[in-house]
Amino acid sequence: MDSLSQLLQNLIKEKPIDKIALSLSTLALQDQQRAQAFGITTENINPIIDFRLQLFKAIYPDFVKFCQQKLKLETALNETLWDLWLPLAIQIADWRKQQMQPLIQGFLGGQGTGKTTLTAILTLILSHLGYSTVSLSLDDLYLTYTNRQVLQSQDPRLARRGPPGTHDLKLGLQVLTQLKQNHSPVNIPRFDKSLWNGAGDRAQSEAISKADIVLFEGWFVGARPIDPALFETAPAPILTELDRAFAHDMNTRLRDYLPLWQQVDRLIVLHVPDYRLSKQWRKQAEHQMIAQGKPGMSDAEIDEFVEYFWRSLHPELFITPLIQACDLVIEINADHSPGSVYRGTGDDFF
Repeated sequence: MDSLSQLLQNLIKEKPIDKIALSLSTLALQDQQRAQAFGITTENINPIIDFRLQLFKAIYPDFVKFCQQKLKLETALNETLWDLWLPLAIQIADWRKQQMQPLIQGFLGGQGTGKTTLTAILTLILSHLGYSTVSLSLDDLYLTYTNRQVLQSQDPRLARRGPPGTHDLKLGLQVLTQLKQNHSPVNIPRFDKSLWNGAGDRAQSEAISKADIVLFEGWFVGARPIDPALFETAPAPILTELDRAFAHDMNTRLRDYLPLWQQVDRLIVLHVPDYRLSKQWRKQAEHQMIAQGKPGMSDAEIDEFVEYFWRSLHPELFITPLIQACDLVIEINADHSPGSVYRGTGDDFF
């Protein structure tokens, strides 16, 4: 049987679709975890593949432009589109159909997991399915520069934006509530990280009139407070009493985020099995910037930067539990590509 890549090339070249559909159905059932994640069975495989085929063909011209213009790629990511992005968008659309009000779809993923690319391509696909979609990042909810300066004077440990306590939770709750209640217009906050020499500040908001689906992403969206006793045996870099005190205080601040998380209808986790890859990825990115003559951090500065976030909400303590409780898990490989896809329990994670 032809490979997935060859089958999709045959589809693009308008070759007879019946044989292509049969082969694609066989491949889809071979990955049992992924098939289960997207609700594919031997009983419903034919209409599912037929629908995905039609959607693939309809979206493909726009998808090629997306890969060229947004991702700066010469070759479109056909296999990822077929195997992940299309079935994921269809699944999100199905979740939207199951409720009367707009769907707040949460995504948890650290740096390098592809949250921005994922939400952009999902927006494109969902528009072809007839849904208006808006993306909102947890970063868009940062406190203003002035308010963060005040916060830092009160707690110098919050010198960087990012950890619990550096966001405007009242604003976030207001925006998600308005979106769920179909208010029009809704002013979506936006944050410009380049302002104040990289410290960042609130930018001009974006007024939208309608959103059937809200793609709400961030590095700890959905994370819950844990038993403080776990900090006594926490992994590195939580090593000293000062580290444990900081972790404990961030854990306490995380409780303030629960009303925001309660607006989230579904949660997808972009999971990096080895969380330490985030440090490697950041170094690769900084090295590339320096090689291009742009300013970048040294390896020592990157170590300190990344470990600051691990001290605040350590991935092993806060993200690992969500792998079981969330609706869907997408593993991210060392080269940033998507790997295994499987279901969580879908239990209420509050």
